[in-house]
Amino acid sequence: MQNNEIAALFNKAAATYDKQWERMAPIRDTIHLLMEAIFVELPENANILCVGAGTGAELIQLAQRFPSWTFTAVDPSEAMLAVCARRLEELGLAERCTLHCGYLESLEPAGAFDAATALLVSQFLLDKTARIQFFESIAKRLLPGGILVSSDLSADLDSPADLALMKVWFRVMKASGLSKEDIEKMHAAYRNDVAVLPEAELSRIIESGGFEMPTVFFQSGLIHAWYSKKAHCLAAPTAETL
Repeated sequence: MQNNEIAALFNKAAATYDKQWERMAPIRDTIHLLMEAIFVELPENANILCVGAGTGAELIQLAQRFPSWTFTAVDPSEAMLAVCARRLEELGLAERCTLHCGYLESLEPAGAFDAATALLVSQFLLDKTARIQFFESIAKRLLPGGILVSSDLSADLDSPADLALMKVWFRVMKASGLSKEDIEKMHAAYRNDVAVLPEAELSRIIESGGFEMPTVFFQSGLIHAWYSKKAHCLAAPTAETL
């Protein structure tokens, strides 16, 4: 998807986004629980980058759990960030958070963050080189040894087993209130508008983007989550890694 398409999609969805995906909260909450355990080794005054922060779910969870941390939330959707800002104000967390409407390219590049999150974000980049560059942009903004927690939809769309799992996944989507028409559109999007790739291939993309030993720490349905550390040396991706 193009940048303007991504922003328009989430601007339209912002007002009802949290309500629409309320039934999926157990998956989100489990990722957040495990993410806390991964990040617990960070400094007491850690500075966290939340890429594609949306309405602020992981930011709020981390800000409440670690009261001395500061955060920068990046999202291209002005409407989603408006919801995030309102929630931060209501919870008394706004003073520790900076909201940046745009993409990583417009964020100061200097390595200033101890860790980053990118939950269900990179899947919207269809081009593999662009996806690697997305992870490179995060790595460049992390301090040495900085930790990334990322998640994406992942499946082998040519595998009978994964196609069977996808049928179950769409039943979950339907139970979340999506109409039959919405499900049909989503089914088509998984092949045309969202880069749903096998787990091993996504791990290689994260590694090529400048991270060491991407490790899957969670899977539920089609959602997979990884954690990894910034590599000591950021090498340019080769043809073999693509």
